[in-house]
Amino acid sequence: MSENISNTASIAKGAVVVGDVAVGDYTSILFNAVLRGDDDSIRIGRCSNIQDNATVHTDRGRPTVIGDYVTVGHNAVVHGCTVEDYSLIGMGAVVLNGAKIGKHCLVGAGSLVLEGQEIPDGSLAVGSPAKVKRMLTEQEKQKIYENSMVYVETGKRLKKDGYARNE
Repeated sequence: MSENISNTASIAKGAVVVGDVAVGDYTSILFNAVLRGDDDSIRIGRCSNIQDNATVHTDRGRPTVIGDYVTVGHNAVVHGCTVEDYSLIGMGAVVLNGAKIGKHCLVGAGSLVLEGQEIPDGSLAVGSPAKVKRMLTEQEKQKIYENSMVYVETGKRLKKDGYARNE
């Protein structure tokens, strides 16, 4: 088990990153987030962000893959699943083992994506259990991208100001 963290990534002090974890370029892992790749691998692409108190974990045979330009909101749990590029997992949402969140999706705050559930590309999914309510507009998709870029700048600032590890 080993960490493979890009030197351009930002890991805030107090975040826990252990096990088989890879973090891509300009990705930010914020305060008190926990990434535990102890049972299987965690792969996070570039320009993504895992916000404060979020948990990313795995089970044996259930890796977690988070794509590029993805936001995982505060207090969210992403467990043994796949979140494809340009998607946003809202604050306090839970995504369970074997679930797949497509590209350009938004999972609403507090939503529960069930084990093995698939959310199609471009969807807004909300509720417990999460249900697709509609397709995202191009403007909403653009805002998800812009949000990820805000966190790229946040990560750079945290490193510059000494609030992130310089490894």
